[in-house]
Amino acid sequence: MTIAEKLPPQQTVRGHSFNADLAKGPFFFDGCDTLVKLFRERCKELGGRVAHREKQFGIWLAYTWDDFYEHARLIGLGLKSLGLKRGEVVSILSEDNKEWIYTDLGVQCVGGIASGVYTTDSAKQLEYLVNDSDSRFLFVENDEQLDKYLSVKNQMPGLTRVIVYDQEGLHGFADDKVIFLDELYRLGRDYLKAHPDVFEEEIAKSKPEDTAILVYTSGTTGPPKGAMISHENIISSIAGAVMTLPVDQSDEQLCFLPLCHILERLISVFTPIGLRSTVNFAESPETVFDNVREVSPHVFTAVPRVWEKVYSRVTIMANEATPLGKWAFKRAIAAGMARGEALENGDPVPLATRLSYAFWDFMVLQNLRRLLGFDRLRRGTTGAAPISPALLKWYRAVGITLLEGYGMTESSGVISVNLIEKNKTGTVGQVVPGGEMRISPEGEIQYRAPNVFKGYWNKPDKTAETIDEDGWLRTGDVGRIDNEGFLTITGRVKDIIITAGGKNITPAEIENRLKFSPYVSDAVVIGDKRKYLSCLIMIDQENVEKFAQDRRVPFNDFKSLCAAQEVRDLIGGVVAETNAEFARVEQIKDFRLIDVLLTAEDEELTATMKLKRSFVEQKHKKLIDEMYGQPGHAGN
Repeated sequence: MTIAEKLPPQQTVRGHSFNADLAKGPFFFDGCDTLVKLFRERCKELGGRVAHREKQFGIWLAYTWDDFYEHARLIGLGLKSLGLKRGEVVSILSEDNKEWIYTDLGVQCVGGIASGVYTTDSAKQLEYLVNDSDSRFLFVENDEQLDKYLSVKNQMPGLTRVIVYDQEGLHGFADDKVIFLDELYRLGRDYLKAHPDVFEEEIAKSKPEDTAILVYTSGTTGPPKGAMISHENIISSIAGAVMTLPVDQSDEQLCFLPLCHILERLISVFTPIGLRSTVNFAESPETVFDNVREVSPHVFTAVPRVWEKVYSRVTIMANEATPLGKWAFKRAIAAGMARGEALENGDPVPLATRLSYAFWDFMVLQNLRRLLGFDRLRRGTTGAAPISPALLKWYRAVGITLLEGYGMTESSGVISVNLIEKNKTGTVGQVVPGGEMRISPEGEIQYRAPNVFKGYWNKPDKTAETIDEDGWLRTGDVGRIDNEGFLTITGRVKDIIITAGGKNITPAEIENRLKFSPYVSDAVVIGDKRKYLSCLIMIDQENVEKFAQDRRVPFNDFKSLCAAQEVRDLIGGVVAETNAEFARVEQIKDFRLIDVLLTAEDEELTATMKLKRSFVEQKHKKLIDEMYGQPGHAGN
């Protein structure tokens, strides 16, 4: 029996009403059955209250719910005046900013479908996504993104107009298909004067089953596919957030992950509309840590790479401290670990442990949280990729509640998540309210709920492969569910390694343990049909450079840094420590360092900075062959 089945048909939780029997439609949240109807009601209700902030010229500027509604309306009506029809797709190629969400909601309000494009995508990828989605309109952020369009414009005949947000560097530019946002706003105002009720009428036409957005998969197993997310999917995800990851009306959030990704879209667009919180847009991915300190968010969601980076920075700072500082930090972490262990086991925290933690929290840990910008943090969440359990324990030791969850594009966000009151480290929590989860005979995690997507855009065959006739979503992940309903993910079906000796090994756990080191950014364990395991490792540039500088190790670029024997020995030590925690058959016998600094523009990485195993194995086949053609020992 799911949590929702234990609730009465109508439920009010934290001031929000919804029908609790999520498995049976139609589904309403606060009296609304589509996102755009909920958006309209929130804007009417909250009016002049701050909806979001954006930093310009070093100053955080506030924008109200009235601003949100007005700009979304002008964009929606401007597109309508240019010929946008219900059910047609509009693509958005931009970093996170207020215009992104104005476009997102404006398109949806007039019945269009919004589809995000990563700014790290190439012109060729843009061409594929625009054509595959049959996009009629394309929004681009600036001259850099406009250049991508211009280089492939003749290969995208279906585009009617391209709208540019930022005109800087484009004064005097002219193209028959390109206009600027100010011009679209003018068209919207003219249309509004002539048709004052049409925007509200279009919102009223929205239905739960309508496709609201397209979210393209990362394309690790072939060309990206457009997942069709309906209004019902979104509304049910918002309701799930009330019961699992609630935010308060007074909460501040920071938006910095790409809004193309379903996780950030849910956290920074849909949930704030439902729960009335305030969103702050980071200036850029490079300024995230500075912006966190400025905003001091109450809730914060990030991918493991970000949480790993914070840990690495703290570790380096601690190593640079005075002898007294190092000693105090070590004692504070020890006190936090002791307290955390008792809490995790469900045991009462001994008085001595409570007093010790209170002392070290006052002397060290609260200052650390303030330095990081987490002094007001009530809850951190991590998702989109596995995270090391040891890292979760470290965050709990420093007084930061970090909860791991699990979801995918095809589930419109969250499938399962740990809660503050129900948290089991090493798992991704229990299934969300209204959801059902099972493990297939082959070990695959399968999920059924109202937030399971409608299917892939124009790909019914791929949809049939992913959702069975009973509505179960085949996730492609391997895992197990314990007797309390907590899910543990052990890897991907396609990533299972079967060694030459017939041993089945899921590499994710080994890779996560390696990434707990501040010197390892990412890792790919190799070994399918091989006699033993090997590993390709990507070092953390910042921390390894500092290690080399402190020890006067000569290097002049990233490639020479990876080639330094001292660096190889350093990573060899990390591999040896990791091996000590695993059975002999799961130990890494050799490794190589990827000596090219990767970015999201490279095919080896997804836009959320996850290594694509298949691409890595193909591109670095020579390194892999070396490890098996001339077997050595880890660290050699």
